[in-house]
Amino acid sequence: MRRYLQWRGYEVQYVQNFTDIDDKILNRANAEGTSMQEVSERYIQAYFEDIRRLNVIDASDYPRVTENISAIHQLIQELEKKGYAYAIDGDVYYKVQNFSEYGKLSGRSLDDMQAGASGRVDSEDSLGKKKQNPFDFALWKAAKPGEPAWNSPWGVGRPGWHIECSAMVKALLGDTIDIHSGGGDLVFPHHENEIAQSEVITLKPLARYWMHNGMVTVNSEKMSKSLGNFTTIRQLLDRGVEPNALRLFVLQAHYRKPLDFTEDAIASAENAWKTLKEGLLFGYQYGQQLGIGDWGVGTRDWGLGSRKGKTNTQCPMPHDATCYMPGNPSTAVAPPCPNPYVESFQKAMDDDFNTPTSLAVLFELAKELRRQGNLLTHQGKTDTSSETIQQQWQTLVHLAQVLGLEAVPKDETDAKQERLSNADIETLIQQRQNARKQRNFAASDLIRDQLQGVGVTLIDKPDGTTVWH
Repeated sequence: MRRYLQWRGYEVQYVQNFTDIDDKILNRANAEGTSMQEVSERYIQAYFEDIRRLNVIDASDYPRVTENISAIHQLIQELEKKGYAYAIDGDVYYKVQNFSEYGKLSGRSLDDMQAGASGRVDSEDSLGKKKQNPFDFALWKAAKPGEPAWNSPWGVGRPGWHIECSAMVKALLGDTIDIHSGGGDLVFPHHENEIAQSEVITLKPLARYWMHNGMVTVNSEKMSKSLGNFTTIRQLLDRGVEPNALRLFVLQAHYRKPLDFTEDAIASAENAWKTLKEGLLFGYQYGQQLGIGDWGVGTRDWGLGSRKGKTNTQCPMPHDATCYMPGNPSTAVAPPCPNPYVESFQKAMDDDFNTPTSLAVLFELAKELRRQGNLLTHQGKTDTSSETIQQQWQTLVHLAQVLGLEAVPKDETDAKQERLSNADIETLIQQRQNARKQRNFAASDLIRDQLQGVGVTLIDKPDGTTVWH
């Protein structure tokens, strides 16, 4: 979403916070005999390692709860002054019944609500021993023995879950933010409580748009450790699933819909990525053969530049305007150059970020390029002009980058190391022919794959001969 908004010309400040203190983290630290800080830091660094493998651009800011304690104190004090919070025995609670609009995001009434979500609302709070009302929620929790704690106007303690986000939003983004997002399981109570905390202070909407993504399921069951069906991004990548295949897997479903994780779904995404990758590499493979410019590795003279936000002076279709390549979050990007593919892509993405439909545009281009490549390989010519094919390839690369999908060809050094002479190729083809005569098809396929790996395509003719390109 951030990449697309930049591509459409918006300046985007994207903030993603880390909750580096809560009950789950403290329980893990106690179980391991380590500290809250050690557990938090380990998982934060693991998170960065994983998302960077997935080609996720860093956010503008990564605030942590423990860095915003004073801002949390200030917000709670303001709530007290306005009559929306009360302290008892070192705890501070929010008076839900004082906020007449409580429930407006989730569409629930107080009578229908139950406290607690994701195991992160303190179990003692849900017993209602200190609360004036069972729906009230904790803003500040009195310290328990052995837990990290901070001094506060109400005694030593730590913040509640919901107040953390309200404080960080106000500190970094102001009273109202354009888009607030999160998982569908956060609508109630977390985001409902954020609204209650923030809007009674600012008297303004907390967010103009709320976006909640569907949850991941496994064979239509909730993914959870308790069910034994839990899989991590790192496990998938370490077993050889390509990062771009995982991006495709997610993008093939609308963000608001549940995402069902199955082995078949991952295999399908891997096959889809092979198709798209083939199209993205088309220009590097066939550019020189088509005789327009240098499509080869190292030049990228169609405005692909360094693929880091550089100006593209040649649009995907002949046009006077200038368009830009996405990729660098510090570079504001201009509206795209008009052509039918770009317009279809933009129409889909403007419709609530409809990535399945926008991907269909990319696959249409990739399949057409594959068809032209087959014609070039088998017949020595295409049925479309080189200029049109060039424009289609550039458009595909351009739009794929908006979705963070990139295929990088091997550099010239690697290519030279793997390059075979004509004599070497002919020798391998003869070895393959011998293997086929002996019905040793495993050896035959191995030689074909070896040649394919260095860009040599074999074509077996009806008369038994083999030609290569």
